[in-house]
Amino acid sequence: MEEGKRNKKLHAACIPFPAQGHITPMLQLAKVLNSKGFYITFFNSEHNHECLLHSQGPNSLDGSPSFRFATFPDGLPPSDTTPNQPRSAESLVRSLERNSALLFQKILLILIEPKPSLGTPPVSIIISDAFLSFPLNAAREFIDCPIVLFTASSPSCFLAYSQFDNLLDSGVLPFKDADYMTNGSLDVKPDLEPSSMKGMRLRDLPSHVRTTEKDNPVFGFIKRIITRCSDRPIIFNTFKALDHEVLKDLSEVLIGPIYTVGPLQSLSNNLALHESEGISDIGSNILKEDSECLRWLDSQNPNSVVYASFGSTTTMTNEQLIEFAWGLANSKHPFLWVIRPDIIIGQSAILPVEFEMEVKGRGILVSWCPQQKVLSHPSIGVYLTHSGWNSTLETISSGVPVICWPYKGDHQPISWWSCYKWGIGKELDIFVKRDQVEKHIKEVLEEEKGKMLKLKAMEWKHLADEATSSNGSSRLDIDRFIDYVASLHHVENGLTI
Repeated sequence: MEEGKRNKKLHAACIPFPAQGHITPMLQLAKVLNSKGFYITFFNSEHNHECLLHSQGPNSLDGSPSFRFATFPDGLPPSDTTPNQPRSAESLVRSLERNSALLFQKILLILIEPKPSLGTPPVSIIISDAFLSFPLNAAREFIDCPIVLFTASSPSCFLAYSQFDNLLDSGVLPFKDADYMTNGSLDVKPDLEPSSMKGMRLRDLPSHVRTTEKDNPVFGFIKRIITRCSDRPIIFNTFKALDHEVLKDLSEVLIGPIYTVGPLQSLSNNLALHESEGISDIGSNILKEDSECLRWLDSQNPNSVVYASFGSTTTMTNEQLIEFAWGLANSKHPFLWVIRPDIIIGQSAILPVEFEMEVKGRGILVSWCPQQKVLSHPSIGVYLTHSGWNSTLETISSGVPVICWPYKGDHQPISWWSCYKWGIGKELDIFVKRDQVEKHIKEVLEEEKGKMLKLKAMEWKHLADEATSSNGSSRLDIDRFIDYVASLHHVENGLTI
């Protein structure tokens, strides 16, 4: 089947969970499919749509004849904070589940609107974030449209989710003592069945397990995600060489087809993304980027700079911020540090005057930055990270070692894999101390151990490049996914592809 004919009438509706870490990879996937000939309708929450316009520019989401943006309400009251401000993930989960009926009605009205006579094909496939339930309801009850699920989490996190029921049934969870953070309970190694999880401690499982309540609503939410995904096609933002052990174990949990199409940022960069229509330039950052830091990086020596960033949702106390600050300062290495305006819980970040004097001329602070460009800059020597999945894939694609301080959600298993399986990093204690930050930075940038981490990081970069190149595993899986959609389109809708 010729590619142009195969994709001519295909239309994908892409619906990410409305948080930065979910929007970014879904938009990258949408761009890839658009470059392959798909018509795209991309959904953002109304709040995030406004945030994106604020950070990217008033015409940044105008789209193109083959790529349009649509919005749905997230059910939360209008924010009275600055418009360039993400929503709380916990509030979003509660609101989206509570208002699911209203939301899928809104989605439905938009999805049935396109008219082939106007040049917009009918929807061929819904690509829904696995965290969302309402697109599945809409697909089932109203438009009888095929649906596949996309997860922005790592496969290792998804596999860990599938074990929560067993851990609850066996009594390993929930924790019996409220002091589990300090009494050694997190260091217990449970008897986990999947071979790829052997050796994991409870601290290495997604942070959702950290509770003393067996009826914690998060467990129910996770169980619904696993049930939702168990028999449906699912897309992972990874590549086979990186996660082959986990994917083998997942094949015992998921009976539907699995597509590995990552790293999506590399795949989208490698494909022609309709630059004449401006699609490749559409950004996904809700926060406004400071690109001036790239000029400063140009003035630094290769592999010398510490890049420190903890993602779009991580928060900490001011005491923890100060520990990181003095760890960076005492390392004596130049650094670029992203400190979001809302990174401190309930207050503004306050750094000591002595710190500012100590690092003057060798450290810069920004509120947000173009991370992919930063990580691929030759001056970056190590990434001090929260271990978010998008960030981890970006650093793997750039061949940069990591120092991990996992915060929540899937950060914990990703940190474990980075440090103990992939061999690209060092892990910080939960209760961060400046001496350990300094020690890890010096180990990575000055010692033989750091050279080994860099060598391993470059090996993974080479494998990521292979996966997203012509005939690479991720490129082939994108084509396999397109063939799957085309076959459904042909059989279910009686259309000629």
